[in-house]
Amino acid sequence: MPMLGAFLTPHPPVLLPEVGKGREREISATGNAMRMAAEEVARWSPEVLIVASPHTILYGDYFHIAPGSGADGSMAAFGAPQVRIEAQYDEPLREEVIRRAEHMGLQAGTLGQRDPSLDHGVLIPLYFLRKAGVNCPILRMGLSGFSALDHYRLGQCVAEAVEALGRRAVFVASGDLSHKLRADGPYGFAPEGPIFDKAVTQTMASGNFLEFLTMDPSLCERAAECGLRSFQMMAGALDGLAVQPRLLSHEDTFGVGYGVALFPVTGRNDARRYAAACEQNRKERLAARRAKEDPWVQLARLSLETCIRQGHPLQTLPESLPAELTEQTAGAFVSLHKDGRLRGCIGTIAPTQENTAMEIVQNAVSAGTRDPRFPPVSAEELDELEYNVDVLGQPEPVDSPARLDPKQYGVIVSCGHKRGLLLPDLDGVDTVEQQLEIARQKGGIRENEPYTIQRFKVVRHT
Repeated sequence: MPMLGAFLTPHPPVLLPEVGKGREREISATGNAMRMAAEEVARWSPEVLIVASPHTILYGDYFHIAPGSGADGSMAAFGAPQVRIEAQYDEPLREEVIRRAEHMGLQAGTLGQRDPSLDHGVLIPLYFLRKAGVNCPILRMGLSGFSALDHYRLGQCVAEAVEALGRRAVFVASGDLSHKLRADGPYGFAPEGPIFDKAVTQTMASGNFLEFLTMDPSLCERAAECGLRSFQMMAGALDGLAVQPRLLSHEDTFGVGYGVALFPVTGRNDARRYAAACEQNRKERLAARRAKEDPWVQLARLSLETCIRQGHPLQTLPESLPAELTEQTAGAFVSLHKDGRLRGCIGTIAPTQENTAMEIVQNAVSAGTRDPRFPPVSAEELDELEYNVDVLGQPEPVDSPARLDPKQYGVIVSCGHKRGLLLPDLDGVDTVEQQLEIARQKGGIRENEPYTIQRFKVVRHT
C-alpha cells in the first residue's frame, strides 16, 4: 500500500545536541525514541515524506502547501546555524493533493507564502530522519483554522494522491503536546495540560484516531496544545488502514509535552474510517449545547439567524423574556465560536439601547456581520455556531494591577480617547500582565503611554 505509515514527532530545538549543548540529555527518552522511530521509517524505504507542521505558514481559512521545487532552513534562530537541511519538494504530488482538495471543497494551495525557509517543526524530524538515511523528497503542509474534520479530509486527499501516483509515503505529524504541564515551565501550569497529554498519549497507544477528532476544543485551548491538528491530518492520511500503534515515549521535563509514536500500516480496515463518526459527534455536541441555551443566548442566536436568513433585523422581541432582559439596561458582548475558535465578537461597554434585550439583538448581528477580523457569517455556518453572551457590570476604577484577577474581572484600559477592553476568563489569558497587554494592544495604546485601568464583572450566558 502506498501509505506505509506515520511518524508522530515533537520538535523541541533543545533536542538537538548542537542547540541543547548538554541539556538534550534531560529529555534523553525523547531523543532515543526519535532515533528509534527514524531508523524504523528508514527500513520502510519511503519515496516521499508528507510533513505537517504547526510552524509552517498557518491561515484561518486556507491550507498552505509550500510551493516551488524545494527549500532549505537552519537552526540559526536557536544558536546553531551550522545545522542546515535542504529538501526537494514532490511537485507532482503537491498538485495532485491540491486538485483533490479542491474537488472535496477544501481551500488549499500554494498561495500566501511569507518565508520559504523550512521551519523547526520540519527541520527537527528531518534532522533525525536524515541521520537514519532517509533522503527522499517531501511535501510540506501547514495547518489552518478549519475544523478537525477538515484536517482529516485533507489527510484523506493526501492518501488518495499518494495512491494515484503510486508513491511509497510516510506521513510525518510534527507537534508538541500541552505547553502547560509544570508551574516552573516557560508557559506555566494549567490543570487542562496533564489532562490533554494523558488523552493524546492514550490515543497514540490505542490507535483510536477518533479521539484526536473529538477532543473538547476548550480543553485544547486551555492546555495550549501545539500539534493536535497535525495529528488529525495524519489520521485522515491513514483513513481505512490498519495500523500497529507504538507509543515510544512521553516526557514533560521542561513543562511541555513531547510524545513520539509510530503507526506502521499493516493492511486495510474499513472500520477505521472516522469522518462520519466525527461529523455525528460534532452534530450531537452542538445539539446538546443548543438545548441548554438560556434566554440570553437564545435571543442572540435568533437575532443573527433572522438577519442572515431573512435579510432584515429582528422586528419584535420574543414573548416571555425574563424581566432582567426587558426592564434593565447594561452593556453586553456577544461572542461567536465555530469549531472551538472565535468567529466574531462585538459588544458595548455601557448600554446604548432601551434595554439589555435590544443590546443583545444589536450586538449579535454586529458580531456575525461587522467584526472586521472575520468575513460575515454565511447562512451555511449558522447551525455550526456556538454563542456566549456576557452582560457587563458597572466598571470601577482601580489604582493598581494587584486588584485585578483575569478569571474574575474584565479590564478597560484608557489613554485619552483610546480605549481597550478584554473580557474575563478567556482561554489562554492566565495572568494580569497578559490581560493588560492584550487590552492595551486592542486599544492601540503604545507600551510607553500611561493609561488608567477599570475593572468590571460579567455574567456569562452560554
